[in-house]
Amino acid sequence: MNKITLVVLINVLIASCSTSEKKTKIPYYNTADFTTIWNADSVTHHIADFSFQNQAGQKVTLNTVKGKIHVANFFFTICPSLCPRLMDGMQKVAQAYAKDSSVRIMSYSVMPNRDSVAVLARYAKTKNINLPQWHLLTGDKKQIYDLARKSYFADENLGVAKDENNFLHTENFILVDSQNRIRGIYNGTLATDVENLIADIRELKEEGN
Repeated sequence: MNKITLVVLINVLIASCSTSEKKTKIPYYNTADFTTIWNADSVTHHIADFSFQNQAGQKVTLNTVKGKIHVANFFFTICPSLCPRLMDGMQKVAQAYAKDSSVRIMSYSVMPNRDSVAVLARYAKTKNINLPQWHLLTGDKKQIYDLARKSYFADENLGVAKDENNFLHTENFILVDSQNRIRGIYNGTLATDVENLIADIRELKEEGN
């Protein structure tokens, strides 16, 4: 075996190992039925652009999470039972990555007409939501509902046509990678699912997504 052939074989082996190391453990999702996809080249779905305001009155857009991993959920401030449990679960996620600027949390109000910036600010103070990377968001109701259903696939009763007049209520947390691709869905009321989400964020960071 000559030196050129040996060098080629070494390069092939290195490339093969590199490809193997980059193989994802976290699937992708293109559709609302959350059929798993393992090949990144097959991904066609991405979170659409948006423009809302957070609890500090700051404009938040898709650019806010550009190049960052983010977790999304949907809530409203006067929700008496489910939402407090969801926000407690999200608090665990926030605290796990409190010092990590590459992770964002996006909590969208499904009652934006009531949940103004001022209301969200009071809610954040009450719930001790004080991390700069956690955005409580309000804005145009139709835009929020369209984003929830068409981008995040955040709804129950798949396949039923709905609009902003049909109330959106979901217990799911949605994990989105740094390229705005959906990578996971978790029940925010279950401690095991929240722990899995925290672990999967770590996995995405390791794979560079």
